[in-house]
Amino acid sequence: MAKKRNPLVSIVLGSNSDLPVMKEAAAVLDDFDVPYEIFLTSAHRTPERTRTFAQAAADRGIQVIVAGAGAAAHLAGVIASYTTLPVIGVPVNAPPLNGLDALLSTVQMPGGVPVATMAIGKAGAKNGALMALRILAIDTTILRDKLKDYGLRMAQGIEEKQEEL
Repeated sequence: MAKKRNPLVSIVLGSNSDLPVMKEAAAVLDDFDVPYEIFLTSAHRTPERTRTFAQAAADRGIQVIVAGAGAAAHLAGVIASYTTLPVIGVPVNAPPLNGLDALLSTVQMPGGVPVATMAIGKAGAKNGALMALRILAIDTTILRDKLKDYGLRMAQGIEEKQEEL
């Protein structure tokens, strides 16, 4: 497990091949100076490891879980079934269906097992981290202010691009 000191967010990968996509989430959390860990587990290949991780996450100080998986993509749902922490699912764009299968697996959770589902791929990983930050910002004024500044920087970027046209 890649771990920073006192992580608040856990970025969970269903496979090491998901890392190039989920690095986008890590980059956002790095930009906001929010500590996180990266944990590899599979809902199908290591179900006991997944259960143990999910049940212990809150006791370890984790406040939000961002889970990325491709193909059948049951990881976020399995984790959500074992914890009351917010779970954000990121469908990874893997062959043969380029993430559509992962999107449907992640978004079609039965009532009572909520998973917030992001877009497919890198944009989803980035938004997954931003959603985690918004959840953390409920009780953190400093983080709320950083998110406001982030939005202003995005808007300024659009203005600058307009001037380039």
